[in-house]
This record gives sequence, C-alpha cells and structure tokens, in this order.
Amino acid sequence: MGNGEKEEHLVAYFQNFEKHIVLTDIEKEMIASYLKFWTVPRREVVLSQGNKVKDIFFVVSGAIRAYHLDSKGKESTIMFAVKDWWITDMNGFAHQDLAQVSLETLKNSNLIALGYEDFEVLLKRVPKLERFFRILFQRAYIREQSRMLRQLSMDVSTRYTAFVEKYPNIMAAIPQKQMASYLGVTPEFLSQVKKRYDS
Repeated sequence: MGNGEKEEHLVAYFQNFEKHIVLTDIEKEMIASYLKFWTVPRREVVLSQGNKVKDIFFVVSGAIRAYHLDSKGKESTIMFAVKDWWITDMNGFAHQDLAQVSLETLKNSNLIALGYEDFEVLLKRVPKLERFFRILFQRAYIREQSRMLRQLSMDVSTRYTAFVEKYPNIMAAIPQKQMASYLGVTPEFLSQVKKRYDS
C-alpha cells in the first residue's frame, strides 16, 4: 500500500473520530504511528473464534461479518460491519480473552487495525480517546440490544426491510444462509419473505 493510499485511509479514520471528539494534528500523528493497515481479500478470516483478540478494526472499505460456531458446528451470524464502522469481539478485546466470534470479510476490504496494548497506551497519551471509545462501545451495546428486541417484537418482513435499509451496499455480497441466520429464520422462509418484498 502506497503512502498516498495510507493518507486517504487515515483521513477516513480521523473523520470517524471527529464525530465525537476533536484531535490536534500532533495527536493524529501520534495515533497514526500505532496503526496497522490491512488489505484483505474477500472471504478471509481476520479473527478466529477461540483465539486471543488482539485488535479492534476500522473498516475503511469493504464489509465484515461476525459469526459464532456452536459445539454442533451450527453457524450464527451476529453482526455486519461496513464502511466507516468499527468491529472486533468486544468482550474478548476489552478483557483480553478468547474470541467468541470469528470475523470474515464479505468483500475485498481495507482495514485499519489497532492492537490492544497500543490502544491502552493511546488512552493514556490522548485522554480524550476514552470518551470516543466509551461512546463507541455504548452504541455497540445499544445496537445489539435493539437488534434483540426487534427479533422479539417484529415480524420477519419488517426485520428484513430494516436490514435492507441498513446494509444496502452489501446485500449482493451476503449469502442467503448468512442473512437468514442474522435475522433468526431459515433460508427457505427468508426466500419467501424476499419474494414478497421484491414483488
């Protein structure tokens, strides 16, 4: 990856921070010195369930899904992350524990990774990052709680419509099996819902 491309990615990275905090140029330079730039092909696993969670990822471009495999090998899609989103196994990252989910790219993706030890150093060196990541983690919790409530209170057609509106740019990249898993239905039932939606 060339310097020009890295600079473009950093612009996107810091624009995301500036939704909640204002960073000085010196602080940006300091943060940038700790970052890793990843170019990842489609269907690559960047975190495997059962491994220690080392990084939190910012999606510059592309898309990632988080999924869990149970003891019987059943796969459940937990969430998706698209451009300008953050993703990791939050519990594993925060507690430096083993991942309960795997992260897989759905499309060719450009990611910026920040390792846990560097993350902790930066929280001390740039205290305002504490506020940013507190907001980020709170919103992640609220988003997942809202998703669970939708699963309980909305019919599948409504959940599917909400999904299409939320992830319009990755619809074509998501296999029906993964989408059905995320929505909590069988692929066959989802197929019927999609036919009604498209008609």
